[in-house]
Amino acid sequence: MWKSYCRSKNRERKLSAMKLVWLILATNALLICAAAAAADLHPIVEVQSGYLFGATSNGKWLKAEEAAKALPSKTTYQVYGLTGSLGQATAAKPKPSEEDVCSDVLTVSLSLKPEKGVIALAAPWNALPRKAQILDPTQQVYVDAVRDFLKTKGIEQPKVKIDNILRVDLDGDGEDEVLISATNYFGKDDRVPMRSPAGSYSMVLLRRVVAGKVETQLVEGEFHPKAYVRKEDSFDAPNAYKVIATLDLDGDGKMEIVVGSSYYEGEATTIYRCDPKKCEALLSVGCGA
Repeated sequence: MWKSYCRSKNRERKLSAMKLVWLILATNALLICAAAAAADLHPIVEVQSGYLFGATSNGKWLKAEEAAKALPSKTTYQVYGLTGSLGQATAAKPKPSEEDVCSDVLTVSLSLKPEKGVIALAAPWNALPRKAQILDPTQQVYVDAVRDFLKTKGIEQPKVKIDNILRVDLDGDGEDEVLISATNYFGKDDRVPMRSPAGSYSMVLLRRVVAGKVETQLVEGEFHPKAYVRKEDSFDAPNAYKVIATLDLDGDGKMEIVVGSSYYEGEATTIYRCDPKKCEALLSVGCGA
């Protein structure tokens, strides 16, 4: 009787010990999986506003809400501008914006916010493997290209005004592409009007060689052959678009195009990927009334 009781107690102790070991192993496995998931997650932040775009993970693009759930309590980012890397910054987990009109936007507070900073990325690779060359915006070949494109959009006598031209090898294939940002709302300054004048426009064009021929592709833009017809206090709030960075944000060796846009009381930043067939908006952040 006593021997049976001792054997039973020993079995209970062994089972308890085994359960404890399995619990420890399972907990460690979960911690390892969580750490691996965080390591595979590469959050992207708009530097000046601190807005979280979202993240890339194993070739997928995740929106801000999904990305924020998996971020650790502290993340280290590399800050990039148009033509270079500008240093490292750290930030805690994202939280809702404190701005009343954009309280649904998730933000992070970066420890470094250089004036020329555009994008902060937490990733092990160099997101700027090939730097863009800034070209003269008055070169006739590009003025003619903008004029010809505007005519296809119904603007018969375009007034060409190019903001900037960038030459960069987006795909890493040794062949440079050219990005043209052009805007003309006929204002005395750079402010965007509430209503679009006749013949006004703003756009980003991508020019590349396809099958031995130069092709012009629209990344983003809007065109106003006719003036907006005002009805009482109505307006159409046109946008101004401009390339502000070219970066490899998912680590595939190909660079995405980062476009800033603004209208009279708001602004946004959008990440585009372009192939010869189409340009696709991947992630975007912004705030406006």
